Amino acid sequence: MKIEKVHFPGNVFLAPMANVTNIPFRLMCRNYGASMAYSEMISSDAVIHDSSKAFSRGLSCKNEKPFGIQIFGNSPDIISKAALKIEETYQPDIIDVNFGCPAHLLVKDGSGSALLRSPDLIYSIVKELCETVSTPVTAKIRVLKDIERTVQIAGLIEKAGACAITVHGRTQQQHYAGKASHEYAKRIKCEVTIPVIANGDIIDEISAKDTLEYTGCDGIMIGRAAMGNPFLFRRISHYLKTGEILDYNECRQRTADLEEYLGLLEKYDLTDTVNLRSHAQWFTKGIRGGKNIRNRIADAKDIDEIIDSVRQMCGVAHEKPV
Repeated sequence: MKIEKVHFPGNVFLAPMANVTNIPFRLMCRNYGASMAYSEMISSDAVIHDSSKAFSRGLSCKNEKPFGIQIFGNSPDIISKAALKIEETYQPDIIDVNFGCPAHLLVKDGSGSALLRSPDLIYSIVKELCETVSTPVTAKIRVLKDIERTVQIAGLIEKAGACAITVHGRTQQQHYAGKASHEYAKRIKCEVTIPVIANGDIIDEISAKDTLEYTGCDGIMIGRAAMGNPFLFRRISHYLKTGEILDYNECRQRTADLEEYLGLLEKYDLTDTVNLRSHAQWFTKGIRGGKNIRNRIADAKDIDEIIDSVRQMCGVAHEKPV
């Protein structure tokens, strides 16, 4: 897949997720086959006001290329100035603008999915940003109940100069409830000439293939289903290439992945910036005895106890999965 001048090794992307897509997790997803991973979303206002914590979310490394950074805000001028600073510091391959987050903190400030009520402002944000930075600009949106208005917004984003658009098939009001409607991405793909990426309810091999086939989109983006489950990208990539379901031991895989993730957090000195217990518990979802494991993780005193809890409950020795 190609977005403007950026070539990707495939068409399965990791979505930007607050408090999730730090560099250790992104690197694991990339190693398992994600075509590109996005940073946690960065506040344009925080960048302008020199918030080192927010700005540091753009930290990357050469092994992660190509790499995307997502930014949010509600001012064309501030977003553009912040993006220019991000571009100069981190040299991302893609700068993505968030027009989809339904979180109250963003919506009440007129950012994220709240901007879908202001198509002209969306156009101004994307246009000024494209004129300011040399990095390709993309956008991620949610949908409105009115499909025609949603398609019109996608058209404005293309007209403003964006080189790709990701469509999450839920409304702001849905948050993450109900089913994502991929009819929107399908319609938008028919109406615009830039690449379209479908997002929402892509949780396994079958839903990935079905979404690509139904929408005709250029790619798919995976969000919450990847939390604690970076190996999902290996499974989906394998299935899309071969049509075969990959055989593996899920408990062993999750245990090994958790150990690797915790090790990478230490390597990048991020153990104090995340909720270790919460992140570790993500890796136990879907495996037998997961609830008991999560209870033990909650009582763990340090990383070693977290790992031991998972190994003991899964009956896994200290070894990589086959």
